[in-house]
Amino acid sequence: MKYENNWQSLNSRPVPQWFADAKFGIFIHWGLYSVPAYTNRGEYAEWYGEQIKNPEHNAAKFHKRMYGENFNYADLASMFKAELFDADEWASLFQKSGAKYMNLVSKHHDGFCMYKSEYAWNWNSFDVGPHRDFCQELKDALSKTDVRFGVYHSVYEWWNPLYLKNPELYATEHLIPMLKELVEKYQPNTLFTDGEWSHPSSVWHSTDFLTWLYNESSVRDFIVPNDRWGSETRGSLGGNFTTEYGEIGFGKSINDIADDRPFEECRGIGASFGFNRIEHSSDYMSSKALIELLCSLVSKGGNFLLNIGPATDGTIPVVMEERLLDIGKWLSTNGEAIYSSRKYTSNKSEGIYYTKKPDAVYAIINRFPFGEIALDEIDYSPDMEISLLGGNSIPITAIDNNGKLKISVPPINPDDIDSNYLYTFKISKK
Repeated sequence: MKYENNWQSLNSRPVPQWFADAKFGIFIHWGLYSVPAYTNRGEYAEWYGEQIKNPEHNAAKFHKRMYGENFNYADLASMFKAELFDADEWASLFQKSGAKYMNLVSKHHDGFCMYKSEYAWNWNSFDVGPHRDFCQELKDALSKTDVRFGVYHSVYEWWNPLYLKNPELYATEHLIPMLKELVEKYQPNTLFTDGEWSHPSSVWHSTDFLTWLYNESSVRDFIVPNDRWGSETRGSLGGNFTTEYGEIGFGKSINDIADDRPFEECRGIGASFGFNRIEHSSDYMSSKALIELLCSLVSKGGNFLLNIGPATDGTIPVVMEERLLDIGKWLSTNGEAIYSSRKYTSNKSEGIYYTKKPDAVYAIINRFPFGEIALDEIDYSPDMEISLLGGNSIPITAIDNNGKLKISVPPINPDDIDSNYLYTFKISKK
């Protein structure tokens, strides 16, 4: 199909099915801001470059104390060494986590690129700092797994002189050529744009780029862009719709997402995307909370893009690694209810999350299963067959509860179930 250069036509492009099936992805915020890895608790550490311009901000006071009065943000490039970065180790961890795709921040709002770009001469990780092309290294490493490579790319740059002088000229002469270079050089499966909020999509020439992306680019058949293309587009225009820490922005939340469009929630394990060294353990979500959030999002028809913030040396903080491995272990048993599933109901039940496939319905509960459990959103049928994932030999009894399903679970030794945190019942026909 040939898409026209207008939102009505572009918005008619279906989000590729692989994305709706994938459900779980890894976000990676890593760059010059990872050198200080510092901001106020509860704020975004990747905004360090702007925060230090405000002398009253704690980041500015930290910057002056650590680096001195005349040390500029750009000087951090010489300290960004990534000496312990191993793309294969990262790829192996992402595979073990159960993630099906990954978004690397190829360029954040500071304009520094994590790859060699003709449009960021001497302001990219190949020309300065570690002298490495992280997009290429991660793409190559992920090609040995079933985790798809994707990118995040900021549409604006805080200090770009052309952007500050003429945002529209910046879009046509810098942003769009840079995006085309990125797409054709690395052929990403996802393109998560951001930083669009200050101007409408007409200033960014977003439809011009998307028309090319959908009709002419080498990734036109499989790429998944998002909805961050202008001040008016989030939650309404573009590819998949995005929320961030539960919010679309502009007064809208996850609950305002239209039912007929895949969406994706992104957030950090803690309160920041970029690594913030002063966050406490209490700032990090537990493994159970993250798995339950995944189940909640999938039950609503969404994906979960969980962020990690590597350290400046290229290592992934152990607490983040642990969370990913816990999610992967859970998915190894319960992934049948997650991957390639679809929304089943409005999911009004407290602590129970429903998904469906053509041949089964799944009810995921957030407590250890015992006794009678009412699954009020499933109609009872005498030909039901019920099993517990990870405990298939455990007999589960179906009960007619005024036309709705109630199940009875016998006493179970936790050691007999290959699962923890949340537990999944599969309901199918005999």
